Amino acid sequence: MEKDMMLNGVRSRIYESGKADGQPIVLMHGWGCQASTLASIEKVAGETCRVINVDFPGFGQSDEPAEVWGVADYSRWLEDLINQLGLERPTLLGHSFGGRVAIHYASSHPVGKIILVDAAGVKPRRGLKYYVKVYSFKLGKWLTKMTMSKEKAEASIAEQRKRRGSADYANSTPQMRAIMSRVVNEDLRHLMPKIQAPTLLIWGENDTATPMRDARIMEKLIPGAGLVSFSACGHYSFLDNPRQFAAVLRSFLAS
Repeated sequence: MEKDMMLNGVRSRIYESGKADGQPIVLMHGWGCQASTLASIEKVAGETCRVINVDFPGFGQSDEPAEVWGVADYSRWLEDLINQLGLERPTLLGHSFGGRVAIHYASSHPVGKIILVDAAGVKPRRGLKYYVKVYSFKLGKWLTKMTMSKEKAEASIAEQRKRRGSADYANSTPQMRAIMSRVVNEDLRHLMPKIQAPTLLIWGENDTATPMRDARIMEKLIPGAGLVSFSACGHYSFLDNPRQFAAVLRSFLAS
């Protein structure tokens, strides 16, 4: 069943499936994805749980936020979802960006369990190459504005951003690019020790977007967290090794 809800002021699409009387679990996708990305997880979780799979604001069939949201705004959106559906201590499963929202929410709200899949939340290390890239872009932007008309300068700067930025950034609307620039620079390590729910980390050992280093930091900071890693898997470990992922998920949900 799919329906639209007004959550934190944004029309949002959610999808419900599974056992109506089962433990509720909210599935939250990563940046640039949508609810359908987690379809394989939805199917496994639906064997025993009431599954709420979401399109975050700005993705899938949900509207974009009118303001430049941070992780706290997405957390308030999740709080609104849980309250409106009357979910008590739901399990939260977040992949990549969805993990950020799960961490933020669970640090100050009661939840049943947390499953963080190749999750974001640790601010990445920045090397010299990164800062050279950033400041050379800023210099280029300044020179462009000084030497071109306003209209031509804006078009040139937009093209430079597409070439220099990530695929997620290039494929986003201007509003979602502003949101992405904000959320990726939020470090949530200070919130992790506040999480009280049983937490499982599932990671691909070849993940380059949120590397194993992040998983080990989360394992250390989240009280009692357990880590399961899959060899030869990347940032989408649940798609790279669906059979093993399903076995781990079933075990944790049943524990």
